[in-house]
Amino acid sequence: MNILVIRLSALGDVAMTIPAIYSCAYCNPDCTLHVVTSEFCAQLFIGAPDNVKLHLIGKDIQHGMLGTLRIIRQLHVLHIDAVADLHNVLRSWIIDWSFRLRGRRVQMLDKMRHERKQIVRQGKSASQPFTERYFNVFRKLGLKVNPLFTSVLKDDKTSYPDFSSVLPNDKLTPVGIAPFARYKNKTYPLPLMEQVVAKLSADSDFRILLFSGGKTESEQLKEWQNKYTNTVSVAKRFTLADEVRLMSRLKVMVSMDSANMHMASLVGCRVISVWGSTTPRCGFLGWQQNKSDALATNCKCQPCTIAGSERCRCGDYHCLTNMTPDKIYNTIKEITKT
Repeated sequence: MNILVIRLSALGDVAMTIPAIYSCAYCNPDCTLHVVTSEFCAQLFIGAPDNVKLHLIGKDIQHGMLGTLRIIRQLHVLHIDAVADLHNVLRSWIIDWSFRLRGRRVQMLDKMRHERKQIVRQGKSASQPFTERYFNVFRKLGLKVNPLFTSVLKDDKTSYPDFSSVLPNDKLTPVGIAPFARYKNKTYPLPLMEQVVAKLSADSDFRILLFSGGKTESEQLKEWQNKYTNTVSVAKRFTLADEVRLMSRLKVMVSMDSANMHMASLVGCRVISVWGSTTPRCGFLGWQQNKSDALATNCKCQPCTIAGSERCRCGDYHCLTNMTPDKIYNTIKEITKT
């Protein structure tokens, strides 16, 4: 049986699908899962089971109706029996209908959009975490799917790069910090996060690894690297896949509600997540992460959005500024004792 799995973007969302995709592959060895995603996000599929086949969407066909039609033409030669739409956006709907018209069964991710107002305005929690909703798409196709996923490194046969430039053979405890998120109201203020870095550096028990993606962000982390001892930026030094492999060497990762939280979760790295406009009630906590490691000030206006935005309704971002650097630092200390 050939199953088409659609999740085109974004990085953190694709990472959240992997536990379900790999678990489905493990539980159904007679099925082939054809995963269509972007070339960039495909780097996350480390150690994929043999019955997971990636079909990469390049930048040249990512946009517009013509690009979507090109994708459909490429996919229709795969003899697909059923479609698992893990994206549920306009482009995936068009792909879905192209297969429905051929009599193929399609199941789509339920984003529970009707819940959003209840979560934001009424203080309720998502009925299911998003990771579980991905599992349910496969179950609705009649597949048996148990949560067997533990790590993308389980069957990783790729040679690892030399990490000694950022993780020398010493007795310091490696702690990762990924201080950025896509939206301002999900990002802990950089001056406060710098205080966390300063405290860890002064402690002399830690090696701090700084993770980031963008050029401007990388320059900020380079400044911290030059300013604080035992602190190194890994931005732009490794491929995305190798960054994930590096995260497996950490004792703990400090991250926003961002892709880095989900990437670290793919290798079983414990994550201290810092939440602002969103909270775990929105359903996006990392795979098998502890709610007790999710730090939020729990002010009355949290959460004010499901996915984040640039603006703060109150104008002062107090859900983040009221989180003290000592709170984050002490949580790191407590976790690294064990």
